[in-house]
Amino acid sequence: MALDGLLLHALCRQFQEILPCKINKIHQISNTELLFHLRTQREKKNLLISCHSQYNRINLTDRAYPTPEEPSHFVMLLRKHLEGGLILSVQQGGLDRWLVMEVSLRNEIGDKVFRKLYVELMGKYANVILVDENNRILDALKRIPPFENTKRTIQPGAQFTLPEQPVKQDPFTAQTVDPQQPLHQQFDGFSPLLGREVETRMRRGETFPAIMKQIESSDSLFITNTPKETQFHLIPLTQYEQPAKAYPLMEGMDVLYYHKEEKDRIRQMTGDLFKFVRKQLKHYRQKLPKLLDAMQEALDCEKWREYGDLLYAYGQNIPKGTPSATLTTFDQSGQVKIDLDVRFDGRGNAKKCFQKYNKGKKGQEHLLEQIDLCEKEIEYFEGLEQQLELANFEDAREIREELAALGYMKPIQSKIRRNRKKAKALPAITAIPLANGVTLYFGKNNLQNEALTFKLARKNDLWFHAKDFHGSHVVLDCEQPDEETLRLAAMVAAYYSKGRYSSSVPVNYCPIRNLKRVPGAKPGFVSLTSYKTIYIDPEEAVINDLLKENA
Repeated sequence: MALDGLLLHALCRQFQEILPCKINKIHQISNTELLFHLRTQREKKNLLISCHSQYNRINLTDRAYPTPEEPSHFVMLLRKHLEGGLILSVQQGGLDRWLVMEVSLRNEIGDKVFRKLYVELMGKYANVILVDENNRILDALKRIPPFENTKRTIQPGAQFTLPEQPVKQDPFTAQTVDPQQPLHQQFDGFSPLLGREVETRMRRGETFPAIMKQIESSDSLFITNTPKETQFHLIPLTQYEQPAKAYPLMEGMDVLYYHKEEKDRIRQMTGDLFKFVRKQLKHYRQKLPKLLDAMQEALDCEKWREYGDLLYAYGQNIPKGTPSATLTTFDQSGQVKIDLDVRFDGRGNAKKCFQKYNKGKKGQEHLLEQIDLCEKEIEYFEGLEQQLELANFEDAREIREELAALGYMKPIQSKIRRNRKKAKALPAITAIPLANGVTLYFGKNNLQNEALTFKLARKNDLWFHAKDFHGSHVVLDCEQPDEETLRLAAMVAAYYSKGRYSSSVPVNYCPIRNLKRVPGAKPGFVSLTSYKTIYIDPEEAVINDLLKENA
């Protein structure tokens, strides 16, 4: 479900409570997301504006977001015109899905000027537009030239006009409802989802003004998980007959959307790792059958030695230009037809046959090496593909560092000067303290797995890994855990592996001292000298609860 006008009204009301506030810094954290660092009279706040076609929204957030080293052109303009300024007011356009922030600041010569930032949250038309005091557009996150929209041009220098919307009733003052017409067609701010919810409640005996009073006074976001998708609003959605979980409004927006645009941020901040890994996988998967065919041909090289012997023995009188020769085998068991190169006589063709035999014999060893290497590369990139599916930005950045260190990609040259003498920190390994005093650790990429297993863990700690699947290394900092802790660690190993959607996933476990690095292997690859196996069904709800408790 998309944001509607009534939900934006509640968000806007909470935003107004922290005004006035100063804009300290502005970042563009993905192609569609802007992050404003604000300073209120009492504390610092972060304001997120997203113009994603599906996830467009505005909300205050406490979540940490990665910020790029180089700002975009639009962010440079926003910094020039807004940074250091005070947000004096935030006003919604009636109950429509747009609002405007008025910002006061001083220009280069010290004169006070005013700027307006329009935030339009209308699905695929979502946009952020910066306007000067003369109502002229300075720039926009998404420019719309005249040939795309003749009624409303969004270009620097164009006159700003508000989006046209049909006139509807104000639901907060309306006392009557037309039962023959859908509510979202009668009232401002209504989405079809909310219209159906209100109609459901009215059929159960609630009045329209009473429902609107609940919506107006709500400071919570009620999230309902349905079989098709997650639905949400300012009141519980009773139409689905499913339990709704309540969150504080701004926190609820983060719960809904934080991870949905994470892959877009990863692509922008680290390069398109997803595309690179899949391209490498495609290359090696296409290469392997060709190597296997070449190996099959090389294994068939004995026939060329036999052909060469027969031609040396019986083919002295074969002249140049002969296309083929039929010769009797040495054991007199039959005849063999040999295709000849017309450029050579019988002895010349015998020599060519022995050259093919020697090439095939020597090539077998080389092809075996290439096949083994190709299979290992496929296994490696399949593991990276699975890791990227579960990666946050920090995990993806470490995967890119790994690929750069192995020579697959060029390293990203940071423009921020760093202290070279400073010791390199360990990768961001996840640590979860359990109620019984044991700590559970797990890695989400190869660098984290390597560091956890061979640098952080002690030799008597217990190590877990999904058998025959790419996945996380999981470590318990104890040698004899109880049954519940053992199964929980095994479930984490199964969930953070390629077998997360399977049942009865086998998970191997053993003390760290039973592990060895594989010589010449990529980071994170180990061999086990002895181990036990437990079978577990991964349960996403259990993993989510575990992570929430330790967030």
